[in-house]
Order: sequence, then structure tokens, then C-alpha cells
Amino acid sequence: MPDFNVGLIDILVLGGYLVLARLIPLWLTGAQEDADDFFLGGRNFVWPLIGFSLFATNMSGSSFVGLAGAGYNQGVSVYNYEWSAAVILIFFIFFILPFYLRSGVYTMPEFLEKRFDYRSRRVFSGINLFFNMFIDAAGALYAGALVFVLLFEVPLWAAVAGLAGLAAIISIFGGLEAVVISDTMQAVMLILGGSIVAVAAYGQLPSWQAVIDTAGAESLSVFKPADDPNMPWPGLFTGVLVVGTYFWTTNQLIVQRTLGARTMNHGRWGSIFAGFLKLPVLFFMILPGTMALVLYPDLSNPDMVFPVLVFDLLPVGLSGLVLAALVAAITSSIDSILNSASTLVTMDFVEPLYPDLSDRGIVLTGQVATGVALLVAILWAPQIRQFQSLWDYLQSCLSYTTPPIVATFVGGIFWARANRHGAFATLLLGVGLGAVFFVMNEILGVFAIQFLYAAGISLVMSVLVLVGVSLATAPPPAEKTDELTWDVRYWHAETEELKTLAWWQNYRYHSVLLVLCTAVILYFFA
Repeated sequence: MPDFNVGLIDILVLGGYLVLARLIPLWLTGAQEDADDFFLGGRNFVWPLIGFSLFATNMSGSSFVGLAGAGYNQGVSVYNYEWSAAVILIFFIFFILPFYLRSGVYTMPEFLEKRFDYRSRRVFSGINLFFNMFIDAAGALYAGALVFVLLFEVPLWAAVAGLAGLAAIISIFGGLEAVVISDTMQAVMLILGGSIVAVAAYGQLPSWQAVIDTAGAESLSVFKPADDPNMPWPGLFTGVLVVGTYFWTTNQLIVQRTLGARTMNHGRWGSIFAGFLKLPVLFFMILPGTMALVLYPDLSNPDMVFPVLVFDLLPVGLSGLVLAALVAAITSSIDSILNSASTLVTMDFVEPLYPDLSDRGIVLTGQVATGVALLVAILWAPQIRQFQSLWDYLQSCLSYTTPPIVATFVGGIFWARANRHGAFATLLLGVGLGAVFFVMNEILGVFAIQFLYAAGISLVMSVLVLVGVSLATAPPPAEKTDELTWDVRYWHAETEELKTLAWWQNYRYHSVLLVLCTAVILYFFA
């Protein structure tokens, strides 16, 4: 094991970056008094900001630590979560984003009210808040705290609280615009830091053959046998795509960036850009963990792979820069999660109850909600250490509870007969039973079903509930479906609109290129 002492130069690099990363976004945006500005950045985001923000929000500290740990523990198969994001984002911009932007909503639950009713809005908003605090925020805080416990020998709770306070500065005082600017800075640091570690790790290998001999050829294959305990290949369809569809198309934390797009095209271009940014994650986040099997074959905790690589392979100063990249990833994710949580609380609960509340009152409510959400995440984060791997915790939680959400949103957009009763029953029963199943299968060990297969079972059951209840009750009124369900006429009308753009501005061509790039990478790691 390397010496984890942090030198003065590393501390100065880290401290200098943290100060600049907090001050620059706040200086550029100023105090936010208007609700539209605070929660959606004035709906004026251009595509590079959207793409970088989507990437940085997704690739949190839990990704930095968790993906390297998964690469060490189970090989590159975890990359399925990354390349599938590119495919799902294409589906999102083709079929789902247009309905979100046309409806002018602030939140995903608000869209459910427009398509179904207020009950679905309240239930899904509560579910989203739970995920934000107990999975997204707590996971990111725990990942970052692990590193600081190792480096500075502080209690886990103190490291969690310190990181949370650092992240809260942007979300409480700057709103979404400051968060997106911060995300752009953090995304650049994240890519730079990950690349430095990857190059350093590769430079220490005697040969690439040593990785193949140590990890085994099967560990360097994205696709695993059907009985693989971590990533069976059928699980790509029954679990990975299901969880990914939730995350990239219905999760307020992610979709909120595209809701603030200047135009439909900027929302689409930004999403495609994020898809391209996801593809090289294999090389600068996952493979360094797999290469570490050659360099450190006896690590007891896979989540320690990343800090071990940083402090054993990098010189003083450079290790501080990579540590800053890790903190950037953590704070970027946390400030995004907090802004999402405050938007949900304010727009889905407070504003409907107090419709005459001033813009200043709405913003103040959002700031208070941010602090409460942060406190809950701080209290829960230390409990994550009970799980074997951070990545297992994150993905298994979502695999049990998100399929009903996917069924409700996708069913509502593509099937006009889906009604308010079907949606409400699917969300309430599906997510509730999914949480019970998670406890029984993952914690109590009553069953022995791989979590990606469990996601598929949950999705089938959710679709049956949605269809059954909808058909057993009255069809929805026309105002709930006319402008909020997909029809082929939208495709034909958009095709005519795209003819007025240059080919290089056409998102359909961008999508084809993204699919081809994804296919090339998968070909070499099949």
C-alpha cells in the first residue's frame, strides 16, 4: 500500500481549485431572485453547457471511486452502464424530450400531472426526492468521504459533512445556472484527472498481456455469461436499459438540464454531446481499476483502487490535481442533486399549496429545502459501508424501484389509453413492492435473484398493472393525450423542419455517428 500522506503542495492545489470552483460560478451568475432563473437558469442553456453538465452530474464521486472499484472487482462489464447511456439518450431526444419542452414544465412529476393527474405527481415527486437523498446524494458523499478518511484520518461522518457543506454553497446561493457553470468546470477537471491516472497506471504495466494474464480475458469482455453474478448479458435488456431509461429520461436530477435548454435543438445537441463524453469512460475510469489487478493484486476493498493509484503513481502536485478532480466530481454531483431536490419540493409541493407565493418566497423555499435534503443525505451516507461495493449499492437499489417509473412515463407517452388510475396504481404498488423486494432479496437474503433480472421482473409486472388498471377504468380525456402522446405525424412534421437546417446541425446525423462510435468500442471489447 502506498503512503497516503498529503503534501503541502497537494493541499494548496486542492484548496486553490476549490476556492475558484465556488467563486467563479457565483460571480458569473450573481444572486438569483427569479424562480425561472433559480430552478431552470432562465431556460437559456446552450448545448455545450448542457452536455458537460449532464456528464458531470452523472459521473459523480461515486462513479470515480465506484467504476474503478468495479473494474478491479469484476472487469470491464460495468461499462454496459456507460455505453448504454449513449443509446438511451438518442431514444430520449427522438421521442421524449420534445414533449417535456413543449409542455413547459419545471419538473418530471409536473409532466405526470399534465398527462395523468395530481396524485401521480405527488407520488413520483416523493419517490424522486427519496432517490435524490438516499441513493444519489448519499452515494456521492460516501464515495468522496472514503478518500478523505484515508488521506486525513478524520471520522467518516466529518468527511461527509464537510463535503456536503462545500457542495451546498453553489446550489443554495446560485441556482441551476451556477450549478451548470460549475458542472462544466468540473467535467473538464474530471476528464483531465481520470486521464492522468489512466496514463500513469498504463505506464507502470510490464505489458498489456500482463493485464490479460492477471485479470483473465473474460474480465476484458463487456458481455458476460447469463449466469454471471454481476453483469449477465441478458441483464443488459432486463436491467441496464431499464435503469438507464429511468436515469436519463425521467430523473429530475438529469432532465432538469435539458428543461433549461434555449431551444429544442440545443437540448438535443447537448444530450448527444453527453453521449459522446460517456464513451471514453471505459479508458479513463474503468480500465485503470482493471490494470490495478497487476499492480496491487491483494487489495481488500475495491473502492480503494482509485486513491491507491493516485498516491502511489503520481508525483506531489499532480496527485493534488487529481484529488481536486475527485472533489470536483463529488461537489458537481451533490450541488446538482440539491438543486433538483429543492425544485421538486418547491414546485411539486409548496407552489401548488401557495400559488400566490412571490418569486422571492419560492426561491427562499427552495433554499431551505436544499438544506433539509442535505441533512438527510449526511445522516444516511455512512450506512452505505454495509454494502460490499458502492456500485452494487447504487445499481441494486435502482433495479428494484425504477421499473414502475419507466413503465409509467414510456407507457404514458406511447399509449394514449393509459389513464390516471393506471399510472397511480403502477407508481404506488410498483415502487412500494420493489422496495420490499430489495430488502428481502439484497439485505435479508430471502431470495437469490440477480438484481438485473429482478428489474426485468418488476418492469413486466408494472406494465401489466398499467395496462390492466387502465383498461378496467375509463379512458383519459382528450386534453390529457392530444399533445402529450407520440404520433407518427410528429415525425413527419419534424422531418420537414430539419430540411431547413444544414446537415451538420441535424441531430439525426449526430445520433447515427454516436451509434457507430459505440459499436466500434463494443466490437473491440466484446
